[in-house]
Amino acid sequence: MQRIPLLVIAGFFFAGGMGHFFVADFFVAIMPDYLPWHWELVIISGVFELLGAIGILIPKTRLLAAYGLIALCVAVFPANLNMALNPEKFSDIPLLLLYLRLPLQLVLIAYIWWSVKPERIKKSE
Repeated sequence: MQRIPLLVIAGFFFAGGMGHFFVADFFVAIMPDYLPWHWELVIISGVFELLGAIGILIPKTRLLAAYGLIALCVAVFPANLNMALNPEKFSDIPLLLLYLRLPLQLVLIAYIWWSVKPERIKKSE
């Protein structure tokens, strides 16, 4: 049963990471104006999503990957917030979804944290 959450997380971040390369223009468009190097940050975050997706499936790197994915969720939150604060720029996405993304980010972080509980317990023993 413990494998299913890890596969869900890996699939989610693998798809998201690939999206950073195949629809990079979308991810560049959601970047807040105050951040520099939009394209570069999109590519870097895509690479880290892919690394996290792979790393969470490997027992030796699972805990580190989980911490990295949680940090990545925090790092990309400004882009999600930017979308919610500027819905006129993203009129093809329903307003409700723009707002739901924000608390769902917390749910995703909690899901990652919960999924690696066995590794966290082993590490603390």
